[in-house]
Amino acid sequence: MRSRTFPMSQPITIRRAVARDAKRLTRLVRGSGAYRGRYAAATAGYRVGPDYIEAHRVFVAVDVDEQGGRVLGFYSLVLAPPELDLLFVADDAQGRGIGRLLIAHMRSEARAAGLDRVLVVSHPPAEGFYHRVGAVRTGTALANPPAVQWDRPQFEFRISPE
Repeated sequence: MRSRTFPMSQPITIRRAVARDAKRLTRLVRGSGAYRGRYAAATAGYRVGPDYIEAHRVFVAVDVDEQGGRVLGFYSLVLAPPELDLLFVADDAQGRGIGRLLIAHMRSEARAAGLDRVLVVSHPPAEGFYHRVGAVRTGTALANPPAVQWDRPQFEFRISPE
């Protein structure tokens, strides 16, 4: 699926990420309100580099009305094994349906790649979101100190052929 505009209060386009997006994506991850407090260590030194963008299917949602297109959110689909590795929506853009748009786009990309399932190891506060967008809880990923100090819900998106 190529760039697509969705009807919203402001036009939103989802496009493939490019190397010059790396710093903006890193800032979005590190600035996420969902990773404050006890979860802060998970994103403190996190970096989305040009090499990561090149290696995976990374897509960004941008506000096309703003100069240069403000990044509102992004996701990364890893094909082998199939996993939604990252999904972030800017704090001030949440509640506008951008996460849902990114998930719909991810499903389309997964389908086009011939996948029938996509795994998600979720951040605990995002569990409700994944339920609402149709993911099925399949288990728990146990803590893996020192990188991850807490258990995480594990989900699966089942991708149906069109």
